[in-house]
Amino acid sequence: MEGGKPSLELVYQAVQALYHDPDPAGKERASVWLGELQRSMHAWEIADQLLQLKQDVESCYFAAQTMKMKIQTSFYELPAETHISLRDSLLSHIQNLKDLSPVIVTQLALAIADLALQMASWKGCVHTLIEKYSNDVSSLLFLIEILTVLPEEVHSRSLRIGANRRTEIIEDLAYYSSTVVTLLMSCVEKTGSNEKMLIKAFRCLGSWFNLGVLDSNFMANNQLLIVLFQVLQRDDTSTNLHETASDCVCSSLYAIENVDNNLPLAMQLFQGVLTLETAYHMAVAREDLDKVLNYCRIFTELCETFLETIVRSPGQGMGDLRTLELLLICAGHPQYEVVEISFNFWYRLGEHLYKNSDPGLHGIFRPFIQRLLHALARHCQLDPDHEGIPEDTDDFGEFRMRVSDLVKDLIFLVGSMECFTQLYSTLKDGNPPWEVTEAVLFIMAAIAKSIDPENNPTLTEVLEAVVHLNQNVHIAVRYTSIELVGEMSEVVDRNPQFLDPVLNYLMKGLREKPLASVAAKAIHNICSVCRDHMAQHFQGLLDIAQSLDSLALSADAAVGLLKGTALVLARLPLEKIAACLSDLCAVQVIALKKLLSQEASNGKSSDPTVWLDRLAVIFRHTNPIVENGQTHPCQKVIQEIWPVLSETLNKHQADNRFVERCCRCLRFAVRCVGKGSAALLQPLVTQMVSVYQVYPHSCFLYLGSILVDEYGMEEGCQQGLLDMLQALCMPTFQLLEQPNGLRNHPDTVDDLFRLATRFIQRSPVTLLRSQIIVHIIQCAIAATSLDHRDANCSVMKFMRDMIHTGIANDHEDDFELRKQLIQQALSQNGQQLVNQLIQTCCFCLPPYTLPDVAEVIWEIMLFDRPTFCRWLENALKGLPKETSGGALTVTHKQLTDFHKQVTSAEDCKHVCWALRDFTRLFR
Repeated sequence: MEGGKPSLELVYQAVQALYHDPDPAGKERASVWLGELQRSMHAWEIADQLLQLKQDVESCYFAAQTMKMKIQTSFYELPAETHISLRDSLLSHIQNLKDLSPVIVTQLALAIADLALQMASWKGCVHTLIEKYSNDVSSLLFLIEILTVLPEEVHSRSLRIGANRRTEIIEDLAYYSSTVVTLLMSCVEKTGSNEKMLIKAFRCLGSWFNLGVLDSNFMANNQLLIVLFQVLQRDDTSTNLHETASDCVCSSLYAIENVDNNLPLAMQLFQGVLTLETAYHMAVAREDLDKVLNYCRIFTELCETFLETIVRSPGQGMGDLRTLELLLICAGHPQYEVVEISFNFWYRLGEHLYKNSDPGLHGIFRPFIQRLLHALARHCQLDPDHEGIPEDTDDFGEFRMRVSDLVKDLIFLVGSMECFTQLYSTLKDGNPPWEVTEAVLFIMAAIAKSIDPENNPTLTEVLEAVVHLNQNVHIAVRYTSIELVGEMSEVVDRNPQFLDPVLNYLMKGLREKPLASVAAKAIHNICSVCRDHMAQHFQGLLDIAQSLDSLALSADAAVGLLKGTALVLARLPLEKIAACLSDLCAVQVIALKKLLSQEASNGKSSDPTVWLDRLAVIFRHTNPIVENGQTHPCQKVIQEIWPVLSETLNKHQADNRFVERCCRCLRFAVRCVGKGSAALLQPLVTQMVSVYQVYPHSCFLYLGSILVDEYGMEEGCQQGLLDMLQALCMPTFQLLEQPNGLRNHPDTVDDLFRLATRFIQRSPVTLLRSQIIVHIIQCAIAATSLDHRDANCSVMKFMRDMIHTGIANDHEDDFELRKQLIQQALSQNGQQLVNQLIQTCCFCLPPYTLPDVAEVIWEIMLFDRPTFCRWLENALKGLPKETSGGALTVTHKQLTDFHKQVTSAEDCKHVCWALRDFTRLFR
């Protein structure tokens, strides 16, 4: 927002355009202009004026939202002496606008809460607000709204109030929490349990439970808790109120996760939830799915909270197993969405029991798990009138996948073999309808891999029965039986006499459109597990691979088949591999040549990705065992294919997606033959560098790192690779030095430092002596603040590995030289690097990046601890000691403690812990 303050009239017009302009371009222009206004200093005054004028809902909503945003992100813009008048004006706005619209009240309540959290001079804000508004019935709703959002905002990501201030606030809120609960109860009584007030009160109570500041003894005997359960027991409670009350109970259960410290409240909640069973049955009878789901959420949260008690003392006190009965009642509900809510609890129960291998304990829980598995098998049944194969991408398909995962995790309690045999006998002895058969086969497929395949007559009997399945059964049954065969590849490997019938069975599926992809996946599994037995069938696999496009396969299934074929190819005698690889690649190469000649004749660009992906998977998985001194059998084939790949890359050099696929294909080709790709090195590097000057696709940097990894230790290649790095760095630095260059190109940052790291690992002296290293280090220091997981990790790894070369392998001839080069680099950049690392940890980076930062700091310390101590002291002096709201961010003692913890750390872990605690002071 350049220049002066815009007029209110102009702002009104923009807001009207944002909400009412029929032209999307007009809306977009208004949105951009208003966004700029919100970021400017004028926004404070304009928002205040709009709220005072109260012209319409839209302008007031925009102004309230602007106030909230400014307080959250730009509070530092206001001088401290304006804080009190801002607070008073916000309180007056919320009072005046309380009847205009609930969304405006929420935005203003958030603004007031965020102000209270940052404004150190506003002491006891809860007390002030309650004193000021609790006696005026018309102000109760907005008072409760402020008291609801206040605890929610304490841990808000957008407020950087720091751990010291946060602790002070939490203590303050804990002190007033009972006053708030008493206020909520009196509001409910005053309004005669009016529904709107109950919803507000329960939302607010839930918010205080979530912050974990309520006194559990006070809550255990509180009238509001009794009202909460009465609302959930009543049959006539509205949907909205029911949902809010359920949320509140779930929050209360979550808050007492440490049951032993909250016994009186835990007991009340435990008994309260058990009284809801009747209400659950009533909701089922009325077919009220919303309420059923709410009850199931509550029952699940109850089990989650008391999980440790249940496992520690099953059947006694609050380890009462009626809690599990409630979940099994929910599992019996016909809608699968109900049982799905409880999955996380069953996972956790399984985990606890797996760690505790007491057979007596397993015996207590086994019947519950058996009943659960039974219910899950029933939920997995398709509709009897379902046509075609099972869908795996819709909601029900995803539910079945989650069931499959859960069954795999719980099967140890029941015994895989017993369960498998039992399921099979229901098919063998009965004649169930097709949808039951299909669901049973689906569960059998989930557990097949967890059964020991050695000398197992049941498994071979199942395999035999499946491959002789009548072809006229429902297609979904055939589909799932093919999946089961794929999961039983270990059994085929132990019983090679089944290989032919299994392959014949899968080949039939491969020729039918609906079954082709699942059959391809099963063949891929068999190839992966039975590589040696499959070598005799290589010709058959090659025939399939050469006619892939006549089969109705998904792209993934086709690539999977080629992967299986390549795995088997690698087990053929070495002398046969070259010819067979050439045959396997031929289809793809011919297709690429055809595309190139078509493009040459008609000028149209076409998509080579299918063929490039197929070649990539072949190169990736053809990994024969080659002895030293033998020529790699794939070398000749890859050299023959190179011209086609080179031409394809040239043709599509402007398109990032195609270039990425080409580089991926070349990466696996180079990896496949290792040093055997030497003849490609010169032409490949030349082409990469020349295309990169015009189109800086980051995948070229990645491919460069692969070349350095393979050839960086060969003396004859080191200078050439350094020239490549320098040539690639120039356009890269130009790209990254643009405004927001680092943030806009995280892939380039990631791949550049991956390349630099490979160089440091393979040929450190070559890089450290070069002219380019100074620029790479400067770029790395600038990129440490980049909040992007992969890119940041690459930058930190480069820094760590580079400094580490100054201490590693001190027995080698070049050690003194390496040490001297790192000494030189750190004397020039060390202080700047440490400053930047401390600043970015405190203000830019999320906590998960701290272990990587700690490793860099640890390496600097190992290299030169005394100098590092001085650098760290200087870096800490540069940190702000107070927030813009006047709260103390960091005490002198906290600074000296942190300095001492880091500099006296005995391993990297301790540096990381110290960083974690220290950076909380600034979050």
